[in-house]
Amino acid sequence: MSSEDSGSRWLVLVIKLPAEPSRHRVAVWRELRKAGALSLGQGVWAVPDVPVFAAGIGRAVTLTEQAGGQAVSLNASGRSSKDAARFQAMFTAARSADWAEFLADCGKFEQELAKEIRIAKFTLAELEEEEQSLERLRRWHRDVTARDVFGAPEAAEAGRRLKECTAACEDYAEQVFATLHQSPETEQ
Repeated sequence: MSSEDSGSRWLVLVIKLPAEPSRHRVAVWRELRKAGALSLGQGVWAVPDVPVFAAGIGRAVTLTEQAGGQAVSLNASGRSSKDAARFQAMFTAARSADWAEFLADCGKFEQELAKEIRIAKFTLAELEEEEQSLERLRRWHRDVTARDVFGAPEAAEAGRRLKECTAACEDYAEQVFATLHQSPETEQ
């Protein structure tokens, strides 16, 4: 489906949940945010009508029903091309915010690696921790890429930064292994 096709068809989800306990509202909200849904107002969410969003929306509907709430799904499109473009821009802005957060975490990851190198903390435990952080960045990048159906401008930079983080982690791993394989005579 082209961006133009996906930009003209939307799934709008109207959620109504009991006021208490609040954990149900929070669980549904988290699921919709995780799925990449755009909040249009209290209890109203939207996503482009493409398959990548189906599972997350399905989970949110299930959580809503299990909490004794109601969910109504509507197919929608803009009444004019201007409305459709505005909706697409709102959705892309949300993805841009996701990418900005991702890029900030890439910076934090690289700062953490630089600190470990600066203090010469070359241990397998630390390497494993940094590799787990890199894997989290990879999953996050994959998830945002899947939701970024219109191609936010930050996507290319995010891909480049993930490669830089990967290279920095590989460099750190080489330093850890070099330190661990160093013979006692070499240290003197």
